[in-house]
Amino acid sequence: MNAVSADVSIRRIMVPLDGSALAESALPAAVSLARHLDARLTLLHVMERGAPGRVHGQRHLTAIAEADQYLAAVGVRARAAGADADLHVHPNPEGNVPQSIVAHAGDLGADLIVLATHGAGGARRAMFGSVAQQVLRRGLRPVLLIRPADAERVEPPVEPDGLELQRLLVPLDGEPSAEAALPFALTLGRAYRAEIALLRVVPTLATISGERASAAKLVPTAAAATLEYEEAGAQRYLRALADALRAAGAAVVWSVGRGDPAQGVLNAASATGADRTGLLIMATHGRTGLGAVFTGSVASKIVGRYAGPVLLVRAPADSD
Repeated sequence: MNAVSADVSIRRIMVPLDGSALAESALPAAVSLARHLDARLTLLHVMERGAPGRVHGQRHLTAIAEADQYLAAVGVRARAAGADADLHVHPNPEGNVPQSIVAHAGDLGADLIVLATHGAGGARRAMFGSVAQQVLRRGLRPVLLIRPADAERVEPPVEPDGLELQRLLVPLDGEPSAEAALPFALTLGRAYRAEIALLRVVPTLATISGERASAAKLVPTAAAATLEYEEAGAQRYLRALADALRAAGAAVVWSVGRGDPAQGVLNAASATGADRTGLLIMATHGRTGLGAVFTGSVASKIVGRYAGPVLLVRAPADSD
């Protein structure tokens, strides 16, 4: 809990674009963040070696002049919505676009990368085997995933209030590495005057999984008692975190649920409206796709089924 009261500085937000309306679906959220955080946008296009003729149903950008013209037009729209925007076309064709995005994030000083989820599989597909997943795995910067509402629209509008944040839902599992999400919640909570909701879901005997499930079957009474003790500990843990965040000026609520951890997070998001007017913030190690602090399987279920935007924050290296 040492860094709970410390926020983070987000001064440059990178938005990689491939020329498609789907990728541009990330722009309204990026513009909103830039306005609230007084940050600059960097609109990036990486020329791709052997690029397909079409991407997400639209013509792929294959010429540098075409990419420059495209980013210039998008930049005009972003500035009209109130965000300062820099433009950068990487002219040398790259075979590994995600690695190039990560490298540019470092070279250009990006504090956050905003990406639309790609493919019919929504966030789950984006997190496994796509650009977004690879950017998270290869880099250290947080990645905000936006699920497009209408990927077929050409030139989606860039609204100043494209990201409405009233509640920031932060699932925790009791491990210090999961707390890497808290400084970002504090920063965004202050910027948007949003409430931070801390959540811990403790399994029941029926929903316990992994190695613990086998042990629970052998000694169910002892396992039930252990889970009750875990629930009481979770309440103390979240209460202490909430007190520290309130001392830093944040509006905080907390709750401990019982049941399947992934479903518990989704239920809480739906019940509180966080999936409609909020943001899910989770820590991840990023080693194997979404190798998250919970477990890869639990986190992938949450991200894959969550309807709203998701901010994935890399846990400290010493917690990998």
